[in-house]
Amino acid sequence: MSRGPSSAVLPSSLGSRKLTPRSLSCLSDLDGGVALEPRPCRGCNRQLRVRFADALGLELAQVKVFNAGDDPSVPLHVLSRLAINSDLCCSSQDLEFTLQCLVPDFPPPVEAADFGERLQRQLVCLERVTCSDLGISGTVRVCNLAFEKQVAVRYTFSGWRSTHEAVARWRGPAGPEGKEDVFTFGFPVPPFLLELGSRVHFAVRYRVAGAEYWDNNDRRDYSLTCRNHALHMPRGECEESWIHFI
Repeated sequence: MSRGPSSAVLPSSLGSRKLTPRSLSCLSDLDGGVALEPRPCRGCNRQLRVRFADALGLELAQVKVFNAGDDPSVPLHVLSRLAINSDLCCSSQDLEFTLQCLVPDFPPPVEAADFGERLQRQLVCLERVTCSDLGISGTVRVCNLAFEKQVAVRYTFSGWRSTHEAVARWRGPAGPEGKEDVFTFGFPVPPFLLELGSRVHFAVRYRVAGAEYWDNNDRRDYSLTCRNHALHMPRGECEESWIHFI
């Protein structure tokens, strides 16, 4: 089958269907139902019409009735923050209040006088841990025995009846001549642990050169307990400010 320079062959999928112009002023773009050379559409003056719901006999607003069981459950730490921000805006004096939060049951190991000796003996040692609304985070120091190494934190919310693990990430070298490495870790805390007396236990595992080493606080495990923590807050910014508790 031959075709001239001005003819076109329709694909078999189109059949005899005609193409529809985009507007009445674009009819010149069609030749026998096939678009040959699309040209810019000039003179199109389409008008958009807005129709409101009441013009169609519909209601402008919808009302939904919630039952008591449908009320959202707002976490206690969110309500505490809203109350604090409200008091800061309305009060002309500094505020003193208490928060329920997880508090470490141990001092920062890195500040102990025997931290270096423990590190050389265990080859892995927790440095410090921090609690916030986002969960628990901390740093671990290990002796650099090989390039390939793995550090993880094993933790439990149920007294070791069930366990979870969080993989730590390498942050950088430490110690003299880079003979030590620092890793960072973090894991979330479920809302029920923000009740007084709730506890989190964890230990640090270090795998390197085919061996495994642990820092479990001299077989006592590291633990954090939810307690009332007293805070003194000077009157600061308005309720849209961010307040961080460390």
